[in-house]
Amino acid sequence: MGLKLELVEQIEQGKLRVLEVSRIYGVSTTSVYKWLRKYSKLYKSQNRVVVEQKSLSKKNSDLKNRIAELERALGQKQMRLDYLEKVVEVASDKLGIEIEKKSKRQS
Repeated sequence: MGLKLELVEQIEQGKLRVLEVSRIYGVSTTSVYKWLRKYSKLYKSQNRVVVEQKSLSKKNSDLKNRIAELERALGQKQMRLDYLEKVVEVASDKLGIEIEKKSKRQS
């Protein structure tokens, strides 16, 4: 009974999801929900509330993937900016005029 209590607490804290417990321990999701009704402070009889949060590792993985995606996008934008600045520089040199005036804040 100690393991069930521990798993119920981890579900309540958002560290595990019902489906994860089911897969890891080879029990049906119905059994896990029965444990929740029996042992949980959040899931009382008469009230059936199903709240599943992503596990912390899944959240971290999703956030790392999002950061990598944003870094790639930022890198591509920076490369495009560098390219366009070089085009302006070369065009200015060829035409002998300053196409883009530098603002006073830039050095």
